[in-house]
Amino acid sequence: MNLAERLNDDMKQAMKSGDKFRLQTIRMIRASIKNQEIELRRPLDDNETLNILSRELKQRRDSQLDFEKGGREDLVSNVRAEIEIISEYLPRQLTEEEIKAIVVQTMQETGASSKADLGKLMGALMPKVKGVADGKVVNAIVQQSLQ
Repeated sequence: MNLAERLNDDMKQAMKSGDKFRLQTIRMIRASIKNQEIELRRPLDDNETLNILSRELKQRRDSQLDFEKGGREDLVSNVRAEIEIISEYLPRQLTEEEIKAIVVQTMQETGASSKADLGKLMGALMPKVKGVADGKVVNAIVQQSLQ
């Protein structure tokens, strides 16, 4: 079962169980996927669907930070719940230790050793961690490693 089918099945299950919040969140995800399909004029594969899910997750995390700064705990709890639902469809995220190991390995492969090599290192690193690590966390670890 591909990711789009799983989302569709989970949406139906949420309708049957009366879980309105989960239903609403899955519908938002599916709408983003559908908009991309319309734009590309073809169905998306699982990798493209994962990209959309990652983008949606990043938007929710950014919103969560903004709501926390603004003291809107009511909205923070809603966004946290959406993040949990979206995360169910993404692969397991790498830990910081796993990311550090990949960074060290990629630094050895590319010969990156200073901040001047940041672009080269990130270019080689991001395809390895795409969908399984937050870009901000990866960038922070790379910045620490290139000192």
